[in-house]
Amino acid sequence: MANKGNASFRYRDSAVVGLSHIEAPVVVTSAEFEERLAPARKRLRLPDNLLERVSGVRERRWWAPGTEFEDMAAEAGSKALAEAGVDPSQVGLLVNTSVSRRTLEPSVAVRVHDRMGLPSSALNFDVTNACVGFVNGLQLAATMIEAGQVEYAVIVNGEDVRPTQEDTLSRLLEPDATRRDYQDQFASLTLGDGAAAVVVGRASERPDGHRILGGVSRAGTEHNRLCVGSFGKMTTDTKNLLRHGLALVTDAWHEAERDGWHWSGLDRYVTHQISTPYTKAIVDAMALDPGAVPVTFDRWGNVGPASIAMTLSEQAESLTAGDRVMCLGVGSGLNTALLELAW
Repeated sequence: MANKGNASFRYRDSAVVGLSHIEAPVVVTSAEFEERLAPARKRLRLPDNLLERVSGVRERRWWAPGTEFEDMAAEAGSKALAEAGVDPSQVGLLVNTSVSRRTLEPSVAVRVHDRMGLPSSALNFDVTNACVGFVNGLQLAATMIEAGQVEYAVIVNGEDVRPTQEDTLSRLLEPDATRRDYQDQFASLTLGDGAAAVVVGRASERPDGHRILGGVSRAGTEHNRLCVGSFGKMTTDTKNLLRHGLALVTDAWHEAERDGWHWSGLDRYVTHQISTPYTKAIVDAMALDPGAVPVTFDRWGNVGPASIAMTLSEQAESLTAGDRVMCLGVGSGLNTALLELAW
């Protein structure tokens, strides 16, 4: 793929100063989905344990009935502020990066802003860019902090996939559902619920923070039909999504090397959590140490944009000062962003 000149970016004075994540409480195993789909699998002559065997997703989580994902995003945000020792009155920017939404307007951010008790002076809006959205939120926050526009920023995400998965299960059980339907909607059954948040501040004022160094992003928007989600349904061309997504990441990686980044041998690579084949493809293509690539999709599923933030938050306890950490996301569209942190 030819160099399309997508952005390489560096930051001088921004840092992650607070992290939090929330696991949804209801565990739903892939075996349960397989059992519910047994009549369809028998009619279509599909093998047992296909979902877990192909994706590596053993289980995912759902929110308890009656839970609003916006409230969980707000709770994650408040937890991250408390960890950072930042008062809500100090927040100048709230970015919600959730794919999930109940309505087209108002934004999800306004409800999170209200639940977190943020001041009216705090900018708040949604940034939706599929599964790369959280990394984009970090980019935006770092840029605004270094421009002197805000003192602290909070990036939040909350996902609620249960309605889509319930609708998908119902569709696949219809008598006219085909193997192609099963194949096209398979990926939606690997999703999961969860929430996460990150607080970003000035590195020069927070020596306890974790520097946001920068990275590179690339777009391959000619592939915008490979994964399309709507209210209640997601269809995915998994084979081509993997092929073109991997090519995009590889191009971004090499572009970063030409721009002076050195990403071999980092201490941790926090990738977007999708499946076993996707993770193995990234590890093999970049010759990464598998031990430096944490996996959470097997028990959380693919939590969309929250997956990188949730995994990073979980890994935080095992990271030490001086560790080099990459956040690597690929989103439907296609877009990718690779961001380095200095712990």
